[in-house]
Amino acid sequence: MSGTAPYAGDIDVLTAWQQISEDPKAVLVDVRTHAEWSYVGMPVLNHPDREVLLVEWLSYPDMAVHGDFADRLLQELADRDVAADSAIYFLCRSGARSRHAAIEMTRRWSGPCFNIAAGFEGDLDDALHRSSCNGWKHAGLPWRQF
Repeated sequence: MSGTAPYAGDIDVLTAWQQISEDPKAVLVDVRTHAEWSYVGMPVLNHPDREVLLVEWLSYPDMAVHGDFADRLLQELADRDVAADSAIYFLCRSGARSRHAAIEMTRRWSGPCFNIAAGFEGDLDDALHRSSCNGWKHAGLPWRQF
């Protein structure tokens, strides 16, 4: 656990990609909704034995927080035999939901929990569009759509 800190901190997408790529125990968790995974796309890890864990923080359409989020994620991690000291990197659209998820999991996980600050789509630009100034997709990191 990280002591008094609510989580290990915010990091940018390129730093997250580098750390996840270099650490075979690191886990990427996408906490967006099923609709976002389906229609906007999802990140991909370039290794055949590694996959992104998809665990919703909120559920569409009511956008209510899953009260059992931590339990569901802990079960996913146990099912994949993830070491308890592994770093977990949380991703959402823009970094807000993933920050909450990192804080929640820091209370229950031994390893560091990071928030990927700009998320999958990034911040809004002046035209109120995403993916044009930062984020996973803007950085050219691998992703796919269903």
